[in-house]
Amino acid sequence: MHRRHLLTSLAATPLTMGAGAVAQPRPGGKVYVLVHGMYGGGWVWNFVTPKLRALGHQVYTPTLTGIGDRSHLLSREITLDTHIEDVCNLLETEELHDIVLVAHSYGGMVGTGVADRLTSRIDRLIYLDALIPENGESAYDILPAGMADLRRHAVQVAGAGIAFPVPQAADVPLPPGPAKDWLVRHMRPHPAATYETPIRLGRPAGAGLPTAYIAYRHPAIASIEPSRQRAKAKPGWQLAERPVPHDVEATEPDVVVSLLTTYG
Repeated sequence: MHRRHLLTSLAATPLTMGAGAVAQPRPGGKVYVLVHGMYGGGWVWNFVTPKLRALGHQVYTPTLTGIGDRSHLLSREITLDTHIEDVCNLLETEELHDIVLVAHSYGGMVGTGVADRLTSRIDRLIYLDALIPENGESAYDILPAGMADLRRHAVQVAGAGIAFPVPQAADVPLPPGPAKDWLVRHMRPHPAATYETPIRLGRPAGAGLPTAYIAYRHPAIASIEPSRQRAKAKPGWQLAERPVPHDVEATEPDVVVSLLTTYG
């Protein structure tokens, strides 16, 4: 076939979804964008995603630059703004609207920035045991007293000044078993500059959106506690607690699905 005829043929052919494409939500389904936490990647939602899709929802699980399957991009230049842009670019490129934006752990820093920049595209915001910054604060600023110094020291001693080293398995607060082994096996160092970057917000955290905060309490890890308390002071936010570990998406994905469908 001549090139001109081939191009004409292609132009007249309806586009179909490729093997990697994500099906559109069924009537009543929602669009979830799930933002992972420290050391993670889109993979952390591997047990949650199929359950949400089976309920007719559309799900996106971006991996932030320098972590997970993008760990080959790790560098000193990756900041919080890089990660906010990762998710904003996903929303814009995929033309996503009316989404439920879900942020876990460190992902709360990212989700807060995305909600502030692209408020009109977001229907609801859900924090899952996540950090909550206000304008001008870095992640270090909202950690408990003394923790920032410990983490900076770890970066210098074991992270080549570039990244937070992956914690030892004994320091990951999950019960022993295959789920914990899987989680630890996939963890990658986290770019350290993301914790140094002050966030730039035009409005208070939540950007005036309908927002829910779910605290995980078994155990309640110390780094998140100031943010849990901050959430309690937020007027109009829905609040809940669950007696589950911080990385419950790996051990009890049904719990996470229930939370997302209840508060989303």
